[in-house]
Amino acid sequence: MPLLLFLHGAGERGTDLSLVNKHGPPKLIEQGEDFPFVVISPQCPVDQWWAMGENIVGLAELIEQVYADYPIDPQRIYATGMSMGGYGTWKLAATYPKLLAAIVPVCGGGERSMAAALKDLPIWAFHGRDDEIVPLIRSQEIIDELSKIGSDSRLTIYDNVQHDSWSATYANREVYDWLLSHTTSNPFGY
Repeated sequence: MPLLLFLHGAGERGTDLSLVNKHGPPKLIEQGEDFPFVVISPQCPVDQWWAMGENIVGLAELIEQVYADYPIDPQRIYATGMSMGGYGTWKLAATYPKLLAAIVPVCGGGERSMAAALKDLPIWAFHGRDDEIVPLIRSQEIIDELSKIGSDSRLTIYDNVQHDSWSATYANREVYDWLLSHTTSNPFGY
């Protein structure tokens, strides 16, 4: 079974796990949507960020543990996240690029210096043009850098959308079909 890691935004940090169901795939699952993935949605502590080094290591270890405990297809491990989780998605992928088959960062941002590590990873990023919380430039710069080096990456920009670019993204079944169209041949070769 494919695995999808979902990283929530800053507003869902804490110890109340029900907050994780506020947006994205967990919300849709709670509403009865059927996903062709095992979806895991960890919760970030209130005073931390997904992109912190120890959390990135912890996320990779979580994926490995779920793989060890469940019948996960090691060639179909994906990550997505929104806002703070979008930043975490970029950082996880840059740190462990062979672990994931594809990523969908939503209204987050990556550093241009990550481009070389991400070059071979399929990426579909989403951002609202009018986002004032995480400006569009945070996605645009890394996608531009990836395009320069021939990466399979793209950015969908929603016109007249501020920070909530996740509702349209996660409601779009094409996103999940796109993820499933990608596999990796060396998943734990990092």
